[in-house]
Amino acid sequence: MKKAWNEFKTFAFKGNVMDMAVGVIIGAAFGAIVSSLVGDIISPLIGLLFKQDFSTLTATVNEVEIHYGAFIAAVINFLIVALVLFAVIKAFNKASDLKKKPEEAPAAPTTKVCPFCKTEIPIGATRCPHCTSELEDK
Repeated sequence: MKKAWNEFKTFAFKGNVMDMAVGVIIGAAFGAIVSSLVGDIISPLIGLLFKQDFSTLTATVNEVEIHYGAFIAAVINFLIVALVLFAVIKAFNKASDLKKKPEEAPAAPTTKVCPFCKTEIPIGATRCPHCTSELEDK
């Protein structure tokens, strides 16, 4: 039981989990702002087209009210949040790409293999220090 508790603490207090928690809290606050934007600004503007409060638009079917105005407001909320998230993630990915260093070309070799004794020797050697064979310049 103690091992499981320690594993849980390690998981729960990792940086990624804490970052995610902060993200959820900020996301909820952002959702409230977007809901206010749609409910208090966009819905009344769209309501001008219908000559009534847009969020209260309903249809009655068999004595059941369908609040399609509230549904359309929720769809607008979703689209705004999705658009903002798309822009943030796109900017984050672009910044991440700029941060990456370009891959460097591999360095020129500094050693070669003696064709006689097969040991590794400096590339500029003209005689093998192991078998004393004379090497051809390549």
